[in-house]
Amino acid sequence: MNKGSVFIISGPSGSGKDTLLVRLFEKCPELKFSISSITRDMRVGEVEGEKYNFISREKFEKMIEEDMLLEYNCYVGNYYGTPKEPVIRATEEGFDIVIEVDVNGAANIRKKLPEAISIFIMPPSFEELERRLTGRGTDSKEVIAKRMESSLGEIKRAAEYDYIVVNDDISTAVDDIISIINASGLTLKKQSQILKEVLEKC
Repeated sequence: MNKGSVFIISGPSGSGKDTLLVRLFEKCPELKFSISSITRDMRVGEVEGEKYNFISREKFEKMIEEDMLLEYNCYVGNYYGTPKEPVIRATEEGFDIVIEVDVNGAANIRKKLPEAISIFIMPPSFEELERRLTGRGTDSKEVIAKRMESSLGEIKRAAEYDYIVVNDDISTAVDDIISIINASGLTLKKQSQILKEVLEKC
């Protein structure tokens, strides 16, 4: 049995990443999703184990000490991180797994899992990015300006990724991600066993 692959997906605010991921898992229910560990309180509408596992600060810090995380950060006094064991277990069992993480987290994961395949979700243009962030209608001009600055900072690091998927049309972008996932299973490394078996019978 071939091992599964790890797919890192990042994208700035306004890229449509969250909607893409929902559609991706609807079309590919066999994919696994890496559930992050987090120390903040659960918010209204959140479900334990759906996107986050809510744990104590003490438990998280023990995970740091025991090198049980692929990446982590501390934001506004709370820890966020990607547990290592569920990711490794999924790939050992032959499943592909998706990790949604920011550009800094992605860089840290690549150091520990250099074989991971990274995909950056890109808005089609600066104007469309601004339109999407403004179109939410919930943020002030100052907040939008900060989001734009943060998003552009992440886009400048897109060259660190293996693939860039432009989210102009949601269906096309989802199909592009699926194509990347499917192609990863056809590499020489993944097909080496069947190649060996065929040659042994020649």
